[in-house]
Order: sequence, then C-alpha cells, then structure tokens
Amino acid sequence: MTRHQPEPEPQPQPEPDTGRDPAAPAGRATPAPDPAELPGGAAVEAEGIGLKGPRGWVFREVTVEAAPGSVVALTGASGTGRTCLLLALTGRMKLTEGEARIGGLRLRKQAAAIRRTAALAHVPGVDDLEPSLTVGEHLRERVLLQRRYGTAPLAALKAALRSPRQRRADARRVHDEALAAARLDLATLPKGPRTAVRDLERLERLRLCVALALIGRPRLIAVDDVDLKLSAPLREEAWALLASVAASGVTVLAVCGEAPAGLPGDVPLVVVVTDRATGARTAEDAPAEPAPKADDTDETEKETADALAETGRA
Repeated sequence: MTRHQPEPEPQPQPEPDTGRDPAAPAGRATPAPDPAELPGGAAVEAEGIGLKGPRGWVFREVTVEAAPGSVVALTGASGTGRTCLLLALTGRMKLTEGEARIGGLRLRKQAAAIRRTAALAHVPGVDDLEPSLTVGEHLRERVLLQRRYGTAPLAALKAALRSPRQRRADARRVHDEALAAARLDLATLPKGPRTAVRDLERLERLRLCVALALIGRPRLIAVDDVDLKLSAPLREEAWALLASVAASGVTVLAVCGEAPAGLPGDVPLVVVVTDRATGARTAEDAPAEPAPKADDTDETEKETADALAETGRA
C-alpha cells in the first residue's frame, strides 16, 4: 500500500522591483525624478577637470566641491581660464579631461540637462544685453521666452489651459519675484522701466542680468567679472547681492579679480584660484607667484576670445 505524502505549500516569492509605485495603477510605472527639475540649489562637484584649446590647455586639474546654496568665487589673473571654467561648469563648453557633477547631473553626458538648470546672468560676449532696448523690454522678452521655451511640456500644457488673466498674473508674479531677488527697484531708475540699458550704471546692469536669469528659476547662475571696474563700496553691494541669491537656495558661480574674505549672512563661500601653470586650486594652497609675462597673457587672452566666440555661435 502506497502512502501519499502531502504536497508542500508554495512559498511566496518576492516581487521584482519594477520601479513602480504600489499605489499607482497597474501597468504604469512612476518615472524617476529629473535632477534638473528638483527644487533648491545645485551642488558643484568637480575633480581634475581640464579644457584644452587649439593653443594648449586653457585650465587643468581643477577641483571644486560646493554645497547647494553656496557662492563659488573663481578668481585669478586675467587670461587664466576663469571664464572658460565658468562656461564649462554650466555645460556650455566641453571638457577635455576629468569629471564633474552639477546638481547630480554628469557634466560630460548630461550637459544639455545642466544647461536647462544653470542660467547665465552676466557673461560678456555670450549673453550681452541689447543697449538700445529698455529694461522693461528685456524683462518682458525673457518672460515670454521662458513661457514658450523654458517650461516642461506638461507645465506648458497646463499653462495654456489657464485663462489669459491667470497667465498674465503668473507672468507678473515671476517678474516681480525676480526683481525682488535681484534687488532691482525700477522706480529708482532714471526713466523707470523705460530706461535704456545703455543708460544703466554697472551695478544696475548686473542686477538686471541677475533678474533675467532668475526668471527661469534656475538651480545655478553664473556671473562673470563681478567686481570689474567697481569701487570698494559697490563691490560690497555686488557680493551682498550674490549672497542674497545664494541664501534663497540658488548656487552662484562668480568670476572675480579678488574674492571677498566672507559673505554676509554666513553664506558658504568656496574660492577657486586659477593659475596658468597649475590649472586651479583652493585659495589656501595657492602661493604668491610672479606676474605672467606679457606674451603669455596675450596668448591666453586670444584662447579665451576664440572660446567665447565659439560659445556665442553655439
């Protein structure tokens, strides 16, 4: 007589991880968040990056580590690749060596996504203002461009479904928030919003550039020649402006001739000193070096001019 053994009960198997939210409807996966769409500032992490041009290395062996909401001061002598480093960290120039991450995005492979989240606030030769246009015209143009090209498809569709009055109110709110963050009071200008850009003082022009960049609500903004042709009191105002922007959560990259000792409000400050011989290093490790020869400076300035022209055409 054959005795039948009871069959063992089947053990439950763990479900494979499909990346789908259990509460979401079946068959529809929840996409991972895009780092470019995340709120807050963008962390800057670079190690051993370099850029080589037709006449040699523009900068090399650059290491940067900055938390979100910091001010990164790129300082050094003229012709040491400060502007090219600024453009490379915002995805506008292609690196030759090294690797960097901007807000979690890999600079070499996700440069287009970085350009969507990093705005140029003031880079002469790349995003120059139109001298004949007024301040109000620049602001209205940037709001319209942001609404048409600077929003995600779903957000653009939702905006199109709003009434014209709601769209105007949204544009006005973005406009006013950017002006407040840039500390630009239109009432103090000679002709208010009808003031031509050519009639602006240098600090007022910097404030306008920062306001235009903030209209796109970036996670990082880049400013070139922050302290160029500014007196000591105006330099303090310029750095206070950038510190207030960083305090709001936006990371700031700033090229300057001389970095400040500190920023108001205990805003984190990271200083990177560019040098023709050694690329770049932190301010604490940079010894005093003799001034570069005139021939070397002229050659480096030619390299920078060629690179800026190439970026402007792009």
